[in-house]
Amino acid sequence: MPFETRLPLTSMKDEKSIKALIQLIDDPDEHIFLHVRDTLLSFGYDAIPFLENSWEHDHYDLIFQSRVEQIINEIQFEETKAQLHQWCNSDDKDLLRGALVIAHYQDSSFDDTIVHETIQAIRKDIWLEINDTQTAFEKIKIMNHIFFEKYNFQGDTKHFHAADNSCINRVLETKKGNPLSLSVIYSIVAQSLDIPLYGVNLPNHFILAYMDELGTSAMMDNPNKWGVLFYVNPFTKGSLLDENEIREFIDRLKLVNDREYYEPCSNSAVLKRMIANLISSFQSAGNAEKVNQLNELRRLIP
Repeated sequence: MPFETRLPLTSMKDEKSIKALIQLIDDPDEHIFLHVRDTLLSFGYDAIPFLENSWEHDHYDLIFQSRVEQIINEIQFEETKAQLHQWCNSDDKDLLRGALVIAHYQDSSFDDTIVHETIQAIRKDIWLEINDTQTAFEKIKIMNHIFFEKYNFQGDTKHFHAADNSCINRVLETKKGNPLSLSVIYSIVAQSLDIPLYGVNLPNHFILAYMDELGTSAMMDNPNKWGVLFYVNPFTKGSLLDENEIREFIDRLKLVNDREYYEPCSNSAVLKRMIANLISSFQSAGNAEKVNQLNELRRLIP
């Protein structure tokens, strides 16, 4: 089931109605088609399996196939808008839930349970090796070993701008992603283990900040004024960075050293960045409809 708030289709009457409506999709009367489309949209995701099955197996003309694709896309978009609105109004704005909402816009068919189970498996493997006596650096070393050596996650340099790299289900499946998606998964696992790793919204990149919750940096020669112990770059297999390296990166881009480049960003900012990456992917592919829809989704996030 794509979203927890959606109830499964249980009525045989509804199933028969959907199948009957699908047979009318290629009706030459525009008014009939519009009524059929609106009714199918009212069924939401429950109509998609029947639409996809008919698209694959029923030998109708190109108008039928085009209209089926249009209806599926509209259902996915409307469901995503509703779920994103619900996420924005939630108290916790859970990062994993938000990432799943965006992933379902691109692929409505995957099962959330598989994503949760995969993340829990990674979490368990790390949990078995960490303890409270270890330093922050030792915990990151263990996370990197499990994440990049056991599970073989890696940055996708060959297809950097591919849409799949912005979808958490596909990244967990292929073990390849962009800086944002790898950081999101890495931080979700870390936070579930009470390791304070949060996203930093760098321009043209995305990293994680290990927050200095114990005030350790105060004892260092150059304490981090942003409350960060060090930074982690999951795209380069968890390499560690300090404040000076980030400053050098910003200077190379000839940008003003804004504090947002050093401090954790909100989960809302992460989702906006995720949508922005998808927009870039579909702009490159020349898909104006997807770009317009994604821009609408981005505007929903405060």
